[in-house]
Amino acid sequence: MIVNSANLQTLFTGFKASFQEGLEAAADESYLRFTEVIPSQTSTEEYGWLGELPSVREWVGDRHIHRMKQNAYRLTNRDYEHTVAVDRNLIEDDRYGVYGPRFRIMGRTVAKKAPADCYEALKQGFSTPCYDGQFFFDTDHPVLDANGNPLLVSNVQAGSGEPWFLLATNGPVLPVILQTRKAFDFTRLDAPVDEPVFMRREYLYGSHGRHVVGYGFWQTAFGSRAPLTPTNYQAARQAIASMKGDYGRPLGLTANLLVCGPANEGAARKILLSELGAGGETNEWRGTAELLVSSWLA
Repeated sequence: MIVNSANLQTLFTGFKASFQEGLEAAADESYLRFTEVIPSQTSTEEYGWLGELPSVREWVGDRHIHRMKQNAYRLTNRDYEHTVAVDRNLIEDDRYGVYGPRFRIMGRTVAKKAPADCYEALKQGFSTPCYDGQFFFDTDHPVLDANGNPLLVSNVQAGSGEPWFLLATNGPVLPVILQTRKAFDFTRLDAPVDEPVFMRREYLYGSHGRHVVGYGFWQTAFGSRAPLTPTNYQAARQAIASMKGDYGRPLGLTANLLVCGPANEGAARKILLSELGAGGETNEWRGTAELLVSSWLA
């Protein structure tokens, strides 16, 4: 192949098509069941409204104004990239076809980044702070009781096994936040004056995106490392149903999504899908939540 701008443009178009093919083939939207996607317009976004779960009240006297808290929860976007080098000699020798699968793999890798990060956020919730300064899954989230006195609330179950999560996706905000600043693109450095071409006879093709993952309301999620048994599942459901905002106001949450890894799939299916319990009795938990099993939680 004669290496000129026209042929390089043709190559770029083909490589980009392979990248897009891989991107579409590996699309995984399962994480959207528990993830709130929030577009970002700058490097850092503030979520001062987290921690405020205001209710609608009868209008008596002046309006009651809800203002953002000063200690706002902040999420700063992170940069991610994936870059592939193509040797100029391979283009001249018409061997560029070997890169088609490589760019499809790039597309698949990029497509899996956001899902992997969102599932990882669930796994890391036992040791990563959320808006109130406590770990997302913790025993001492501070709220105010009906009299305005501090009260500590738990949304975690102790244990040492593979984690599972019971979530309420009917709340005001989903448990995980995916803040997106820039979708992954596909760009190139292939001009003769570009440093990689001039110094190393390499054409560079890469993808770049910006996002960050954080947490929404901890009240909408319950994390456990205890065995996934009907008793522990019941305790998790009751914990979410009992969640209240400040001043003792019920949040009206219902757990409707059980998320687990492959190790807990059998136990989860018995709880949510079996008609009978272990002793032959009617399984009262059948159909009480949707099951989402993901290898990202292995």
